[in-house]
Amino acid sequence: MWSAVALAFGLAMDATAVSAARGLAAHRSREAVVLPLLFGGFQAGMAALGWLAGRWAGPYIAAWDHWVAFGLLVIIGGKMLRDAWHSRHEDAVAPAPATVMLALGLALATSIDAAAAGLTLPLVPVAPWLALLLIGAITAACSALGYVVGRFAGKHLGSRLTILGGLVLIGIGVELVVRG
Repeated sequence: MWSAVALAFGLAMDATAVSAARGLAAHRSREAVVLPLLFGGFQAGMAALGWLAGRWAGPYIAAWDHWVAFGLLVIIGGKMLRDAWHSRHEDAVAPAPATVMLALGLALATSIDAAAAGLTLPLVPVAPWLALLLIGAITAACSALGYVVGRFAGKHLGSRLTILGGLVLIGIGVELVVRG
């Protein structure tokens, strides 16, 4: 059971960091609910796909997952940097809230590694459905906490932290490529 919990926490960390980065910009409160639900759902769903795909898709997922996540995170992080730059030069106009496409892109980018991890679910000493439930629930909870912490930090430390959020996303993408 503990190995399934550890796997879930490991998979949740990038989604938590992205949620915190989104919280830094102090967008609408709706994001505090939508992002964690999407992140948890995508993490569990992609892990399930990896589990179901088994050995056939393993080499393909492992070969490209870090590049796809890198591209998505750099694009989204770059957009956050651009929005922060424009808001500093336009009398601190707040950046726009997340669109559906942005939220889905973030959920996909943070869950690609879960597909590869799903290949290992038969090795985890719990039923796969329980591991998938833990992955989704722990990711959603950690993402919600990350968003709240990011929002708190954004309110108390200023709107310039959006730049930090963009750099965090780009850093996660670079780290995935280096690790891959």
